Amino acid sequence: MCPVQLTDQILVSYTATLDSGEAVESVPENKPIALAIGSGRILQAVEASLLGMEPGESKTVRILPEDAFGRYYKSLVHEVPLANFGNKVQPKPGMILSLSVEKDGQEQQVPATVLGINNDTVTIDYNHPLADKAITYTVKLHAIGN
Repeated sequence: MCPVQLTDQILVSYTATLDSGEAVESVPENKPIALAIGSGRILQAVEASLLGMEPGESKTVRILPEDAFGRYYKSLVHEVPLANFGNKVQPKPGMILSLSVEKDGQEQQVPATVLGINNDTVTIDYNHPLADKAITYTVKLHAIGN
C-alpha cells in the first residue's frame, strides 16, 4: 500500500489537547472523518505530519502556537463603547461575538471574546481563543482512498 501523499483522500481520527491535558477537539476512532490532504480542513502542520503514514498507523505531533492559531497580541484587545451594542446584545464576560471589522477595504465578520465590562465600555479580545497555545494531536490514519 502507498503511504499518504499530497491531495490524497483519507479517513482519520484524532484528539487535540493543550499542554494542560485539556482536550480542545476530538474525532473518535469509531467515527473518523474524511478529508483531502492539502484542503486546509485541519491545521496545515497536522496535514504535513500525515504525509508518509500508512493505514492503521498512529502518530503524536506537537504543534507550536505559530503553526496552530498564532501568537497572542495585546494590540488585538480593544475597548469598545457599550453603546455600540445598542439593544441587540447584552455582552457578558466569556461571550464570543461575531463582529464586523474592515480589512483591506472590505467588511469581514470575525469572532471576538468579551473579556470584561466597565461602566460604559466593553473589553473585546480579537485573538483566537487558542492563540499562544501549543496543541498536541494524536492522530490515527484509518484509510487512504480516492
